[in-house]
Amino acid sequence: MPDTELESLLNRGLEALNSGDTLSALVFFEKALKMENSPAICSYFALCISKERGQFSKAISLCEEEIKREPENTDVYLNLGRIYLFQNKREEAVKVFRDGLSHGINQQIIDELNKLGTRKPPVISFLKRSNPINKYLGIILKRLGLR
Repeated sequence: MPDTELESLLNRGLEALNSGDTLSALVFFEKALKMENSPAICSYFALCISKERGQFSKAISLCEEEIKREPENTDVYLNLGRIYLFQNKREEAVKVFRDGLSHGINQQIIDELNKLGTRKPPVISFLKRSNPINKYLGIILKRLGLR
């Protein structure tokens, strides 16, 4: 009986999360976490507390602990990457997503990476991307709509 209740809570939490209702999802994942402390449940709970309560550091540490517990679970990488995206830390999110893909294929991670897009080549190809000339020339051209 408790297994079906746990599955129900997880399904309802995922449905709420997919529909954008993170507050309801938080309630479902919190109840599920009390029943079973699994890495996937904990990472979804962390995703919800980061979005609803703004507890980013707690959410990140929860996900990192779960990655140590179960490094092959790609859902944890997905949720950690999304938490970084909530903080506008795109570079860290991409690293985490790529890390997750190295442990297994997860279509949601691939979709997140596709949404982020790819970088354009540097404006002046023989200079490094980090060169200030390249950097500011790229910014100016983008603002002018030429890039």
